[in-house]
Amino acid sequence: MKAGLILFLLWVPCAAAATVTGNAVLVNADGTAVKMSDNAGIVVWLDPVGAAPASAASGKSVTMNQRNQTFLPHLLAVQVGTAVDFPNSDPIFHNAFSNYEGQVFDLQLYAPKTSRRVVFRRAGMVHVFCNVHENMSAVIAVLPTPYFTVTGADGRFQIQAPAGNYRVHIWHERGQPESLRKAEQRITLASEEVRLPEIQVLQGAEVPLHNNKYGQPYFSVPDAHTYYPGGRH
Repeated sequence: MKAGLILFLLWVPCAAAATVTGNAVLVNADGTAVKMSDNAGIVVWLDPVGAAPASAASGKSVTMNQRNQTFLPHLLAVQVGTAVDFPNSDPIFHNAFSNYEGQVFDLQLYAPKTSRRVVFRRAGMVHVFCNVHENMSAVIAVLPTPYFTVTGADGRFQIQAPAGNYRVHIWHERGQPESLRKAEQRITLASEEVRLPEIQVLQGAEVPLHNNKYGQPYFSVPDAHTYYPGGRH
């Protein structure tokens, strides 16, 4: 009698994708809506509860351009492990850097039509500046999870994630820290969509003043606006 080979296939179902939706709004101290403003730029993310931390992103890259002495976009949200390219699209030199909170980096002075890259390996809010142009600033929200989004002008958001337990986090550049902490909540995602009640973010936190990368006040650099010949079209 020939020995038979019996194969047992174990089917393990994957956690189905679930959805959480809601809207976040900026409000004044008295609870009224902020005038002449919109609700864009509110970062919303889901942190798994009781689960292994998400693996860092691998091979992902996004761009924060420098054009007309402005970082574009002003706000980026990325997962830990993501590479951010900083192309210089101006006809002048730039020096993007960050030296407090989040991940510290310094891209040094570099010419037009060139680009430099930073891989963000540490979670946190990274405030980005230019060492040449004091008016330039941006924020990169480096998050420990792939489940996140940034609101548009209407404040609405939608995030898909595997079924499970999560903690909802909210952040806005001008959101008061206590208000952001109070906005945190725990949710359970299953097969049905979870609709969150309106989240109000109390606006009023001042965007911190910054010095140059040496910790000194900015001063007028004679060639700060000198056009680089190779940058002209």
